[in-house]
Amino acid sequence: MRATIEARRDLGPEYEAALVESFVERLDQSIAHRVRAEMHATGAQPYSPPSAPPRKGGNGSIPIALGSMALGIPLTAIASQSSGTLGLLLVWGGIVAINLAHALGRLRGRD
Repeated sequence: MRATIEARRDLGPEYEAALVESFVERLDQSIAHRVRAEMHATGAQPYSPPSAPPRKGGNGSIPIALGSMALGIPLTAIASQSSGTLGLLLVWGGIVAINLAHALGRLRGRD
């Protein structure tokens, strides 16, 4: 710390921010070194935050089902008006495929 103060006197106030930053960096390294040494001496393990517990409750399928219905109604009207039965089958085939993919993903996630 004395060296930093002396350097500030020699260099002037325009270098103050750089000197303070350098001092804080050295201080952080010194503290980290002491903490590691103390942990090694006591045999303590480094801290690791606990992992998040698995979510319980809630049904992730509800938003998918509601979204499918909300999008299915206007898409049905548009597809049947512009493309007829083929467009209607394509729209609902896509909606069914999305819901099946979601259901299969949830089943695989439970294994």
